[in-house]
Amino acid sequence: MVKGTAILTVASLLAKILSAFYRIPLENLVGNTGFYIYQQVYPLYGVGMTFALTGFPMYISKIIAQQAKQQAKDQVAYELLLLLSVLGVVAFTGLQIGAGWLSQAMGDGQLQVLIRSVSWMYLLMPFLAVGRGYHQGVFNMVPTALSQLVEQSIRVAVIIIVAVLAVRMQWSLYYMGAWAMLGSTFGAIGASFFFILFYIKLLHGKHQFSWSELKQLAIQLFSSGLTICLFTAMMVLLQLIDSFTIKDALQSSGYHAAEAKNLKGIYDRAQPLIQMGLVISVSFSTTLLPLLTEKFMQHKIKEFKQITQMIIRVCLGISSAAGVGLVILMPEINTTLFGDAVGSGALAISMLAIIFATLLTMYTSFLQSLDQYWQTFLALIVILLVKSISNTFLVRHFGITGASIATVVSLIAGCFVLRKTLPQMGNYLLGRDYFLLKLGLALLSMTVITRVYVELLERYIYTGRLASTIATGGGVLLGGIVFIISASRLKLFTPQEWASIPGGARISKLFQRK
Repeated sequence: MVKGTAILTVASLLAKILSAFYRIPLENLVGNTGFYIYQQVYPLYGVGMTFALTGFPMYISKIIAQQAKQQAKDQVAYELLLLLSVLGVVAFTGLQIGAGWLSQAMGDGQLQVLIRSVSWMYLLMPFLAVGRGYHQGVFNMVPTALSQLVEQSIRVAVIIIVAVLAVRMQWSLYYMGAWAMLGSTFGAIGASFFFILFYIKLLHGKHQFSWSELKQLAIQLFSSGLTICLFTAMMVLLQLIDSFTIKDALQSSGYHAAEAKNLKGIYDRAQPLIQMGLVISVSFSTTLLPLLTEKFMQHKIKEFKQITQMIIRVCLGISSAAGVGLVILMPEINTTLFGDAVGSGALAISMLAIIFATLLTMYTSFLQSLDQYWQTFLALIVILLVKSISNTFLVRHFGITGASIATVVSLIAGCFVLRKTLPQMGNYLLGRDYFLLKLGLALLSMTVITRVYVELLERYIYTGRLASTIATGGGVLLGGIVFIISASRLKLFTPQEWASIPGGARISKLFQRK
């Protein structure tokens, strides 16, 4: 189980890095407007990817693992395939028929060709979700890991090739976007090859139908399972709200259509940075979270609480360092990656989402280990409502900065709801050793020293994009070292928490006071 979890974690980490980094060359190749066109429709792909990659497979693996006999596992897998196939066909048909309406609702009728392009991957979603979920349920993580890497590699390759061809052959940006979106379908086809033998065996088996059992399974899948999926897709759903509101709000505040597209493209620069900020803490947590369910099932409540506290403290520390680090280096990061510092204020505010999104993920995992889902659903509804209600108003008054504020505020509201609805045993998840005060001091030290370094470098030594690149690289290294030293001296983490971080125990010993 540990080996399988490690394989899946490494594969997820690599896939998420691929998924985040390709957007940087894409933006540089096609510009802000081209990036806007791609990002407007990307959330529709993101939801389907979450269904096929993490949400449904995670829930399906739980159902498969609960079946004692092989015949029961195959029967449930077959029924799940039927149910998800219905969902996939409905989603495909809805996007094909509703592409015109959706594109108009997004404020750009030309987007409908991209929406129809992305709809094809929903037909493959059931096969990927059930295939991955089944193998995870029998503790074989290799097919999931390899299919994930292949899917993202093919998709990213298609997108970059299409962007290069679009520039050289002077394609329309919307034509480029349609082909780029087809990359998701090509990736899904490539990933499906890992499950061919499984489906040949499954579809040739004998299966008995019981409508009452199928109905009960459908209720479970589309309630608890769908809740997990939607919460896993939380950041993508927030992007979807942006797709429907930002451009229209910018135009209603006085910007021309071309200016609004350009600004939305600048705002979307934040997405790969947020993804990268979330990768480390969330990937780290997946290696420890299986222990929660095990300890709870064994009624080892004291150990359960200790592991929960450790996960949340370490992930909050890492995500805070990542989020604040991106904030203080944002003008330099923006210039290094995208060629200018336009919109750095809005992007800096967006980076705070990393902290609260990490907290939400940790709280949700804690609740799932207790087999509780209604709190997660309530928090998601609050997050989406706050974002929907505030986004248009804030964008009209503060531009793309307002959209960043709306995202962060909605996530804070979700954290508040989950924190208030956590069971009694979650009251002391951060411990009683002034953890937040120590974390604040460590972040303050990192901020002051890193900014002094950057200002001195750019004022007296280098200027331009080269200076920003050197400042970014040096700032990340210096900021990381300062945070580790501060955390060690302040005893931010316990020895057990340091030990849970790869290499953490050795590093902390170097800087702790004798």
